[in-house]
Amino acid sequence: MLKVGLIGVGGISAAHFSAWDTIPEAEIVAICDVRTERLELHPEKRHYTSFDEMLEKEELDILDICLPSYLHPEYAIKAMEKGLHVLCEKPISLKEEDVERVYSTAHKNNVKFMVAHVLRFWPEFELLKELYDSKKYGKLLSLSMNRLSSIPKWSWDNWMKDEKRSGLVPFDLHIHDLDFLVYAFGKPNNMIGHRSKRPDQDYIQALYEFDDFCVSAQASWFAAPYPFSAGYRAQFETAVLEFQQGICKIYEVGGNVIDLTGAADGDTGSINLPKSNAYANEVRYFMDCVLEDRFPDKVKPEELTTVIELLHNL
Repeated sequence: MLKVGLIGVGGISAAHFSAWDTIPEAEIVAICDVRTERLELHPEKRHYTSFDEMLEKEELDILDICLPSYLHPEYAIKAMEKGLHVLCEKPISLKEEDVERVYSTAHKNNVKFMVAHVLRFWPEFELLKELYDSKKYGKLLSLSMNRLSSIPKWSWDNWMKDEKRSGLVPFDLHIHDLDFLVYAFGKPNNMIGHRSKRPDQDYIQALYEFDDFCVSAQASWFAAPYPFSAGYRAQFETAVLEFQQGICKIYEVGGNVIDLTGAADGDTGSINLPKSNAYANEVRYFMDCVLEDRFPDKVKPEELTTVIELLHNL
């Protein structure tokens, strides 16, 4: 049984706790946060308010980092220098140069490192890439993506609204879709971006041009209490694939409609789309890499560098 430490018991940590619960070969044994009230939510784990103390007292195999974005490189490097494998929430950093620092530390210490870019493990996004690669419905002609919400008001020390610590909408929301684009299609040939940034809200509209198609993407923290929504619509030569608010359908030329919403493992017609937890999928993949002693290559450092470079140009 591998021992996992988790640092940063904020909002996203809930998804990580649930994901690790699905892994029989590992267990979260210790957690760390400066807020004791967050630690108390998990009374069955050993609690620390000091990361150095946790490293000193615990014999950990893996560290799961769910800290504010600007802290990711520092804690990842410190853990890997102690011989721990590291799974780190996105982004790897707000700075391009940190990508090389983090990955070189991993290789120097012969440990595994991966950024938890969850869309790469999300079944509906995996389906989009599969249909693009297989050309089952012909070439991709256009793609629109959206990731919208109200401005967050719940973060520790209000760090998410501090551009130097969070990167705002580019690094909090838009990074999900852009990372998937670079993963699925490679680096775009050109980017046209528009941004409306104010103290109370932040909005991005971006157009990414590839050889045969373009992608329109929008992301926002609205000042108004707008409910979170995310999804995409992909136009292929012989079908439209749409995923919005948990509903996934394929509209085929000729009139057939395939509803993949809530599909379970097994028969979903001509396309198999298992109903699964993307966070559990990414943790399972990382864990398999640790157990099989292979470096996680589903997330590549050059892709991370490209994404950060593009985000800084918005």
